[in-house]
Amino acid sequence: MPSDIKTDQLSQVGREFQDDRYSRQLLFAPLGRAGQDRLATSTVAIVGCGATGAAAAAMLARAGVGHLILIDRDYVEWSNLQRQILFDEADAEAGLPKAEAARLKLAQQNSDVKVTAHIDDLVPGNIETLLDGAQLVLDATDNFETRYLINDYAVREGRPWIYAAAIGAYAVTMNILPGQTACLACIFPAPPSGTVETCDTAGILNSAVNLAASLEVTEALKCLTGNQDAMRRTLLSWDLWRNEHSEVSATHPRQDCTVCGQRDFLHLSGESRPHITLCGRNSVQIHEHDRPVDFAAMARRLTPHGKVRYNELLLRFWPGEHQITLFADGRALIQGTTDVTVARTLYARYVGC
Repeated sequence: MPSDIKTDQLSQVGREFQDDRYSRQLLFAPLGRAGQDRLATSTVAIVGCGATGAAAAAMLARAGVGHLILIDRDYVEWSNLQRQILFDEADAEAGLPKAEAARLKLAQQNSDVKVTAHIDDLVPGNIETLLDGAQLVLDATDNFETRYLINDYAVREGRPWIYAAAIGAYAVTMNILPGQTACLACIFPAPPSGTVETCDTAGILNSAVNLAASLEVTEALKCLTGNQDAMRRTLLSWDLWRNEHSEVSATHPRQDCTVCGQRDFLHLSGESRPHITLCGRNSVQIHEHDRPVDFAAMARRLTPHGKVRYNELLLRFWPGEHQITLFADGRALIQGTTDVTVARTLYARYVGC
């Protein structure tokens, strides 16, 4: 009996501690006690631990989401510190993998939250394993290739996910509720073609990142606490510099959509994925055919970041110790590495996916 009393007392102390930690959230009527308890038993996967992912992870951990699954293939660099709020100079100096650095920081912010870090690239071969158990998936990636993969998986599984992106002063986000709203392929039947700006070529404001993450996390809280009726049914975009915003309806799935209409999951099967091979000594080839490249425009983008040379047939770019040779159809040779993950990161960073 005494031990039971002690256990009850400890349970009461724990409840009071949690009430104090989340007191301002408990006071918010749409969440309240029931919503907070649902958050504590929720699992959210965040794909990408860069700027948007780091901000989203920090907010969800502080909000009391029980389990966060973090997936990222990259490592912390000095240029990340301007906008990636979970990381510090020590992380950049050590070159820690972002997923692991984020896990360590989140443990200091809320030790009650379980954080699983996967230092990996989300691909068709591992998506089932890495997203297993997640009730909701948040996009914080840097390329459409991965977003279409997430979309295929989420639609097939009937699992909600939230698309989010930020570049320059621009932020955009959309909720995808399979069977209820349009999916990503309904709105964007094909990925952007030609020259695609990235944060490394066009820059980014940390305020745009935090806006995208804040919008995404707010919708996530609605979803996890049983308030899906309150979730936005539009593709929302903001240009913070021009003080402009717009919305495109995403209320209804498009009947002829290849993914949610015809249930043809090309990205999940790997059929639409750029083929990547080791090519000779210390180089990786990325075969992204039928993607025309404007070499002059690409050269203007890349010149601030390294030496660039090009002609009518190809463009060569030297970012640090690597060399990227880009061909007119989008195919690229990444020299200076045999690590496919490094090659994909460089391609996404400078060429765009």
